[in-house]
Amino acid sequence: MKHSITKTISAFAAVLACLTGGASAEEALDRTNLPLQEPERPTYSELDVRNAAPPPRFEVKAPKGAPNVVIVLIDDVGFGATSTFGGPIQTPTLDKLASMGLRYNNFHTTALCSPTRNALKTGRNHHTTNTGSIMETATAFPGNTGQIPNSVAPLAEMLRLNGYSTGAFGKWHETAAWETSVSGPYDRWPTHQGFDKFYGFIGGETDQWYPLIYDGVTRITPPHTKGYHFTIDMTDQAINWVKAQQSMTPDKPFFVYYATGAVHAPHHVPQEWADKYKGQFDKGWDHVRKETTARQLEFDIIPAGTKLASKPEDIADWDSLPADNRRLFARQAEVFAGFMEQTDHEVGRFVEALDDIGELDNTLFIYIAGDNGTSAEGGFVGMYNEMTYFNQVTEKVEDLIPLIDEWGGPYTFPHMAAGWAVAFDAPFSWTKQVASDFGGTRNGMVIHWPNGIVDKGGLRTQFSHVIDIAPTILEAAGLPEPTTVNGTPQTPIEGVSLNYSFDDAGAAEKHTTQYFEMFGNRAVYHEGWLARTLHRAPWQTSKQAPLESDIWDLYNVREDFSLTRNLAAEQPEKLRELKALFMSEAEKYHALPIDDRTVERVNPAIAGRPDLMGDRMSLTLYDGMNGMLENTFINVKNRSKTITAEVKIPENGANGVILAQGGRFGGWCLYMKDGKPVYTYNFLGLERYTVASPDAIPAGAATVVLDFAYDGGGFGKGGLATLSFNGETVAEGRIEKTQPLIFSADETADVGLDNQTPVAEDIGIGRDETRFTGKIRKITLEVKDVK
Repeated sequence: MKHSITKTISAFAAVLACLTGGASAEEALDRTNLPLQEPERPTYSELDVRNAAPPPRFEVKAPKGAPNVVIVLIDDVGFGATSTFGGPIQTPTLDKLASMGLRYNNFHTTALCSPTRNALKTGRNHHTTNTGSIMETATAFPGNTGQIPNSVAPLAEMLRLNGYSTGAFGKWHETAAWETSVSGPYDRWPTHQGFDKFYGFIGGETDQWYPLIYDGVTRITPPHTKGYHFTIDMTDQAINWVKAQQSMTPDKPFFVYYATGAVHAPHHVPQEWADKYKGQFDKGWDHVRKETTARQLEFDIIPAGTKLASKPEDIADWDSLPADNRRLFARQAEVFAGFMEQTDHEVGRFVEALDDIGELDNTLFIYIAGDNGTSAEGGFVGMYNEMTYFNQVTEKVEDLIPLIDEWGGPYTFPHMAAGWAVAFDAPFSWTKQVASDFGGTRNGMVIHWPNGIVDKGGLRTQFSHVIDIAPTILEAAGLPEPTTVNGTPQTPIEGVSLNYSFDDAGAAEKHTTQYFEMFGNRAVYHEGWLARTLHRAPWQTSKQAPLESDIWDLYNVREDFSLTRNLAAEQPEKLRELKALFMSEAEKYHALPIDDRTVERVNPAIAGRPDLMGDRMSLTLYDGMNGMLENTFINVKNRSKTITAEVKIPENGANGVILAQGGRFGGWCLYMKDGKPVYTYNFLGLERYTVASPDAIPAGAATVVLDFAYDGGGFGKGGLATLSFNGETVAEGRIEKTQPLIFSADETADVGLDNQTPVAEDIGIGRDETRFTGKIRKITLEVKDVK
């Protein structure tokens, strides 16, 4: 029997050696099926533990010499923005990393946020991950459902199951919109997608001054620090986590995904950062485009002879603008530039922390300047409140001029004019959302890895794509691509490792074919050629011409970096060949059928995706239910609603919020002020309509009712608001207009308080100041459709 036990323990030890040992052991270990299976446990016949030996401990460890990995992903900044790639915005951290690493000037994203993120972290095309667009515009069709399949395991899970510690900080935006409530499921939240630690926000954007933050799956209140800003907070969290992880387990590598909310709107930044750029954009976007392209040529960032592509016809010439417009637009650019430089500074703090603990040289550090091109979603004059774009409301220069001094501060939720997006995407024509132009998909990338890359300060020009990052990391870590993960056979990785380019600037490119598609804009790259069609501009949200009528262009991108010489008429056969290739690639990767709808798809009923509320016409709410994101709350827009709140009023009267949805930049709130019930409707932060009782409610049990009778006749109409107490009407008034499509991307519906920024101006700010001082038994919210 002892011999049998010895054999079993020896076998166990052999497996353990494979998990923790040298090269020959690694060769014998099969890491293609994850998680690695534990060895069979030995049995014992020995009675006394003192006469027996335990088996070696089973522990999965990363391959010997596997580096730490950091991915930095900046939001909504294009190829021509950063100083590292010739732009006007100073990014000293990115510059320094590039000087000791490699710059990639032919790297591509998907042209939009969620799709790029899922492609980045899985190594598969965005439609393969069911992320054909952002989560909030998912549909019922495969490729667009918003639910990443189990057959597409993320890189973080692969690394975690191979012995890495994993942490994600900042923006997520990869969870299906209807899966963000307390009911889950949490399968597609960060801590179920391979990350041990998550600190950040779940949606597509957040208020940088008053963010909606989760630690894991728990919503938390941000620290009350002077001058709080989310980018600073998330950097502190990332630094603290890495230091603690290395302190506790110095031999265990880490993977950090550091994805800022910056520089996506709202463009929130401390004033001193914006003021660094005072006067630097006064000459306008046309001048900035030309200067940027000249620098890119001077420093060999783009090939000699590259021409500056023409800007879209809808973008006005700077010199034709009135003086007030130029003054406003220049400040918008100053704020954006300051936002970007502040963000790079925070990345620099993280880099310094890695250096301080001696881990920078052994860290494969990938800094991607943008998940798509710079955003043109600010329209032609910019926005004080980005939510106006999503509600199809156009802001006017004369209304924005008085806000110049506040631009970027906590009382704005701003975006900049589209002309700046075009400028910061130089030398290309287009911007974010335009998957058929390099202005939408070409992003600067730097890879820094002193222990793994010999060439310092080199430039790499091979075509590459965001799906190449995951296989690059696996190869650098000495890990194979898994064939099964957590019992599910895997869809093969569709990207190509970039490691072949690390030490050979002239290596032949290995990623030779790539399709692009977003909201009908589509293209295909193949062996130096690009065929593309421009279906719609980012500022065009109404119905477009039929997809079948789109006109296609053809470019030889090895000779025409910026897409300025259309060869469609000269080489019609090549164009036909590539158009056919697009269709076959689009079919293969679930990009068909094409869906070119944009704002309409925000409505689940129109888009065909699940709606947590379904067709329910009422919702019962209780105290403590707060932090409910808009996609998991009953839809009160464009219909009548009745709020019936059963409350108990204390002897000294009540103050605070009974029920609210939204915040400072749009929403509604039923609350009590000095014992009196009040209802406020906040239309995009531009106008507030308030109905208030003249008298306080006496102490004791009470039923407060707000009835809003919608006028009907279409979207965004007004209605009559009536307040009553214990069946008696106490006030009524008109609400002349309502928000038709969305209140907020991050502000929530809350019972008994108003999270983040307040809907009403006179109730304080934050959970503590707005908390209801009485008792809430229950609230019934009913809605009714009106024709």
